[in-house]
Amino acid sequence: MTRAEHLRDEIVRSVGASGFGAHGLHVLVGDDDEAGHLWRPDERRDVHSVAKGVCVLAAGLAAEEGLLSLDEPVAPLVAGARPGPGVDEITMRHLLSMSSGVDLPWSETIMTDWSDLALEFLSRPSRGRVFQYSTASTYTAMRALATRVGDVAEYLRPRLFDPLGVDDPTWERCPLGHVVGAGGLWLTTAELSRLGRLVRDRGRWGDRQLVPAGIVDAMHSDWVVSGRNEGYRGYALAGWDGPGDAWRLHGAYGQLLVFGGDAVVTVTADDHLRADALTRTVADLLASPEQPPRSD
Repeated sequence: MTRAEHLRDEIVRSVGASGFGAHGLHVLVGDDDEAGHLWRPDERRDVHSVAKGVCVLAAGLAAEEGLLSLDEPVAPLVAGARPGPGVDEITMRHLLSMSSGVDLPWSETIMTDWSDLALEFLSRPSRGRVFQYSTASTYTAMRALATRVGDVAEYLRPRLFDPLGVDDPTWERCPLGHVVGAGGLWLTTAELSRLGRLVRDRGRWGDRQLVPAGIVDAMHSDWVVSGRNEGYRGYALAGWDGPGDAWRLHGAYGQLLVFGGDAVVTVTADDHLRADALTRTVADLLASPEQPPRSD
């Protein structure tokens, strides 16, 4: 039994014991030790806030191509913006690390509550460079990015989606036609696992460097203090610090990419309440001593 098979079996066992509503599981250790399990057909589903990580990669690519700087103010990039107090200083990096200090709570109708969500977000006051989680923050970042790269999904197609074998991806759009950004990206477990491998390998895919290593490193460094609860103590560029020594991209209802050492565990699910417990289990397993191969 390989390390990936051992991890898979332990996670499947935990899912069975807890009743967690899992859809799919993929485990990658090293270069080619892989194992997976499906509870349901591997169909595309919304990966929710894991899409925030894809938005970070898009911004990193644009910065690498000299199209923008992550540290330039974003308000001038959004036509019609009338910045609220303190918003003139907010950069792309602040938006993607949820450190804009602008409060705009999520709602199921957030994309239609205002005629232009980005303008509404930028018009509100900022409390300074403090953590303030908001779906609208990533959406606004992608609106600003679009002024430099055009449609964000189309920009990513030849640079990211096509090389990863993600054919014709669905990314939900706002009434104005822009990608939702912070969610609404539909992927299968297998497709999500390829994104996980890319991130684990610091933007490298086979013999190609698809995205800059530095932007991947920034997904789990220079943490912004986000709270005290285990697994939510720090937030970087779309990445959450923890649990334990792991870090992760975490979407609602249990969409997970959990990174630890040379391993990445991909989970798709529909179980918001028990996702944190499963994440803790996965992190503990990744931190446990490597299991010796079984002779039988």
